[in-house]
Amino acid sequence: MSTTTQEAFWSGEFGKAYSDRNNWTSAQYDDFYRHEWGITKTQMNEDCLRDLPKDAKILEVGCNIGLQLRCLQEMGFTNLYGIELQHYAVEKAKEIVKNVNIIQGSGFDIPFKDSYFDVVVTNGVLIHIAPDDLPRIMSEMVRCSKKYVWGFEYFASSLVNINYRGNEGFLWKADYSKIFQEKFPQLQEIYRKMYPYISASQQGNVDYMYLLEKQ
Repeated sequence: MSTTTQEAFWSGEFGKAYSDRNNWTSAQYDDFYRHEWGITKTQMNEDCLRDLPKDAKILEVGCNIGLQLRCLQEMGFTNLYGIELQHYAVEKAKEIVKNVNIIQGSGFDIPFKDSYFDVVVTNGVLIHIAPDDLPRIMSEMVRCSKKYVWGFEYFASSLVNINYRGNEGFLWKADYSKIFQEKFPQLQEIYRKMYPYISASQQGNVDYMYLLEKQ
């Protein structure tokens, strides 16, 4: 059941169109990142997770059709889970990536026990959560993580609202790692890397990858 305006938006036809528009092969996925940032997503992940055991239990919140989970699987990670709001995307994910536990559900109510995962991650998901709702989803991510909270999101030093394909109130950029640490003092940032866009259409924009550890 949708609980926010943003969840209703992504559960509908807009979300389905997004899933279809971004249905890439592994090579296309890395090519997209290479075009936008000059580096593949595989390399980004490897730089951040170099010390993480391959059997670490990882949950991706908002996994969509599973492209990041497939990337992690191809890197050798063997204990992967995903939760995704949109039914259509869940079905597509199950076709795209095998031997991964993918369920339909909301990041506001993650159906796993406290500290069940070694890592809980989002990739371009927090940017679509209304700022007032961030504490709820962040709290669930922190609750389910035994050790790490990992993210790849749009970056801005302060919160910025962005028009998203003609729609207002569905896209923001911020320093999400900082917000996590302000709300959950037990988290400490142990990795941060900025990725300025190199593509002409995105000049001036920056994404970043961060890793937070529970102390």
